[in-house]
Amino acid sequence: MTNPALSVWLTEPSSAAVDIAKLAGFDTVVLDVEHGLFDLAALDWIIPFIRARGMRVIVKVLGPERGPIQQALDFGANAVAIPHIESAEHAARVCGYAKFPPLGDRSFAGGRTSNYRGFTDEWLQEQDSQYQCFPMIEDGTAYDAVEDILALDCVDGIFIGPSDLSLRRGRGAYSVTDADLEDIRHLARAAQQANKPWILPAWSEAEQRVAIEENASVVVINMQYGALLGGFTQAVEKFTKIEKEIKS
Repeated sequence: MTNPALSVWLTEPSSAAVDIAKLAGFDTVVLDVEHGLFDLAALDWIIPFIRARGMRVIVKVLGPERGPIQQALDFGANAVAIPHIESAEHAARVCGYAKFPPLGDRSFAGGRTSNYRGFTDEWLQEQDSQYQCFPMIEDGTAYDAVEDILALDCVDGIFIGPSDLSLRRGRGAYSVTDADLEDIRHLARAAQQANKPWILPAWSEAEQRVAIEENASVVVINMQYGALLGGFTQAVEKFTKIEKEIKS
């Protein structure tokens, strides 16, 4: 059983949040571009900032399209997580945007990743092997096709989206039920069978236990807004308790 990398989830660009995460012991950062406040200018500075702190960065891109995938990788992201994958055929096309020909159909940009120069066959191989593509399994049809998705050469592993998966498999709002956890275990074991890594946002103890037991490669255990809410709430509760003790 290996120790997973620990990740924090950012919804908006913040150098302070990255520094604090590093101080707290996180080694990976997920940037939620799909639902967050990141524009291209922000990605252009925060991705190299995170990497300069010695941390990995996974960009959950805007959608399953060429532009967002290539931009995240061109800015230097270690990996992309691609939402709304529907099938193995869909994954083959969309994840191909993260890999150069002949493995995929990524387009070359002579910027940061190539040191603002040209490129070689060795550089292409390095990019394809070291920079990863994780289709998100958050749709019922993708869940059913996970083995075929994992079999694709352009897929390096999977990123599980439990909330959307619960909705799309007819269970309503995600509440970490036994059925939810069984879905996660099923996907984790499919990834292990394919000898590929898997990633899980795991806010609760039950999810974190599954992540450890099933050898997740990355576990996202805290989020930017949740950490703020938790810290603010704790301060108010602590003060209120002291106030009641004094006045009672």
